[in-house]
Amino acid sequence: MWTILRKDLLLEFRTREALSALVVLMLLVLLTFTFAFDPSGAREAAPAVLWVTFIFAGLLSVQRTFLLERENGSWYGLLLTPIDRGAIFIAKMLGNLIVLALAQCVLLLLLMLFLGVPFPAAPGSLLIVNVLGLIGFSALATLFAALSVRLRAREMLLPLLVLPLLVPLVICAVEATRIVLAGGDLASTGPWLRVLVSFDVIFTVAGWMLFEQLVQE
Repeated sequence: MWTILRKDLLLEFRTREALSALVVLMLLVLLTFTFAFDPSGAREAAPAVLWVTFIFAGLLSVQRTFLLERENGSWYGLLLTPIDRGAIFIAKMLGNLIVLALAQCVLLLLLMLFLGVPFPAAPGSLLIVNVLGLIGFSALATLFAALSVRLRAREMLLPLLVLPLLVPLVICAVEATRIVLAGGDLASTGPWLRVLVSFDVIFTVAGWMLFEQLVQE
């Protein structure tokens, strides 16, 4: 598992294709929101802008999770490696998680720059909310990226499959982020965090258990 993760990260940081495209797309979407919102209400909309921008841009990066192996003809070689198939899913998910975490750090800085969002009074609470949201998104998107990699219309089908299931995560992440940016502590985000943790556990375990069946069909 760690070898696959190391290979994916080395390839990404050597080319920086996904990360660069991700940052550029987030910048364009954020600029669109900046001109669309009234300056007086931009700060109130910042949590929604943060997660909507991240979700749409993140889907672009996650699509490449299995696509490189598929295009280079190494997909079946990866499946023939003598390790548990679930470990391949976990390695791919962790690789996506690291790349998306770096991109979200850049997005937070851009949000403060363009929308005038102040630095949070409790950065640790914001970090926990973001990490929980990232884990859930990475688990769900990685699972469906494996399902759609062999389809011709995968660029269209992946968002259609993932976005409806992401609704609980987006709602909870936006509300928890809003509370933290407004100066609230982690305890005040309790109900939203519990849903995020449940979402993360469900889809991480489901991905680990279902990945072998998905790649066999």
